[in-house]
Amino acid sequence: MLEIKNLHVEIDDKKILNGLTLTIHPGEVAAIMGPNGSGKSTLSYVIAGKEDYTVTEGDILLNGESILEMEAHERAAAGLFLAFQYPLEIPGVATMTFLKAAMNAQAKARGEAELSPGDFMRKVRGAAEKLGINPDMLKRPLNVGFSGGEKKRMEILQMTLLDPAYCILDETDSGLDIDALRIVAEGVNALRGAGRGMLVITHYQRLLDHIVPDKVHVMAKGRIVKSGGPELAHELEKDGYANYTEAA
Repeated sequence: MLEIKNLHVEIDDKKILNGLTLTIHPGEVAAIMGPNGSGKSTLSYVIAGKEDYTVTEGDILLNGESILEMEAHERAAAGLFLAFQYPLEIPGVATMTFLKAAMNAQAKARGEAELSPGDFMRKVRGAAEKLGINPDMLKRPLNVGFSGGEKKRMEILQMTLLDPAYCILDETDSGLDIDALRIVAEGVNALRGAGRGMLVITHYQRLLDHIVPDKVHVMAKGRIVKSGGPELAHELEKDGYANYTEAA
């Protein structure tokens, strides 16, 4: 279980999260929607362990254990994965080298043997084919020269290969056309299961037409102001966020 308890967060002495509380159960897909500046991306960064932010109060628990003192790579090894809104290009780092290093690091952290070259290639090629990733993309430096949709597919490929317990998708639909959105959503849905929780952060209902959540949470002014079922996303699409922002 991923639990966020009364979380208060600042950056450069500016308060961004104001007592946010949220629980995501194993197997649950939770969506967070909210206006720009409500703190959605900040929440994803803080869970993942980005160093720029200061937690002044509250806690984040993974399976009952606080992760606030863990480094980002330790949180990843514990089962967290963040798919970025804007994946970075990393010139000079071959995609396959990156994937192999990440997968073997996770295997080591879990006490498992490293993948043989043959097993590694089979896993990557099989997952890439399902996501519509051109094999030529795997021969290039990580994300260099990729379109927005290709970068997002590469994020979902990494998520598939690393097999995390909790996936955080920070505006994965940003910059995607209709076809790319469908393919990425299919990749995400293929990972849904009783043992894996997901937090989907988005502005728009259209992503949730493809990745149907179990719960929808509305975020404003750095905290959750309302929670409900999938129908809440349709309400937001129709009426906007103004009422929730004023209430917050």
